Amino acid sequence: MGATQTRSGQEYQELAERTGFSAEQIRNLHKRFQQLSGNEDTISREHLKSIPALANNPIRKQVIEAFFDKRNQHGNELGSYEEIGFEEFLMVMSHFRPPTLRTTEEEKEAMRKEKVRFLFNMHDTDGDGKITLVEYRKVVEELLSKSGTIGQEAAKAIADAAMLEVASTNVPNMGPDEFYEGITLEHFEEILKGLEMETRMHVRFLDVNTSNVYCGK
Repeated sequence: MGATQTRSGQEYQELAERTGFSAEQIRNLHKRFQQLSGNEDTISREHLKSIPALANNPIRKQVIEAFFDKRNQHGNELGSYEEIGFEEFLMVMSHFRPPTLRTTEEEKEAMRKEKVRFLFNMHDTDGDGKITLVEYRKVVEELLSKSGTIGQEAAKAIADAAMLEVASTNVPNMGPDEFYEGITLEHFEEILKGLEMETRMHVRFLDVNTSNVYCGK
């Protein structure tokens, strides 16, 4: 694996058209990628695990896995990468890009849908199109148990109750003997309806020491 190659202005422009970032933002993100990779062509999960700001993040594992999830490359491919190059890294970063003053309402709505799908993919760990009770429970348990104020069994009970509430909301006429298979993307979008998230999704731990890279609120 050789050193990361210098990119031309045309390459930056092509990436800008694909991701919505400016060429200057891409240059700075490329610098950050080089810092993470040690000037190599690719990064692995271990590179992201070494970021100090991620150490205490309760969903650290999900955040890292999101960078290697093929579903987050704006395509329909399933599976995950062992390592990713700068273009794959940049495509994932584009999900965190906030709207600008020139962003149209139509573009904002498209950005929101992308962010919702990105979050959905983080929780739908097996890629079957549903966030099951097991997957949902795991995330809630991690969020609550790592706070140090609640035990695993209590966290499990809260997750089960929350999923039951989601089920009763999404399938109001579900019978007592029916099994709720899980939260679909459609249900997930409904749950997040009304939540302002266009500027709230950010990756502060990836910022370079420059104002040109900032990708969140």
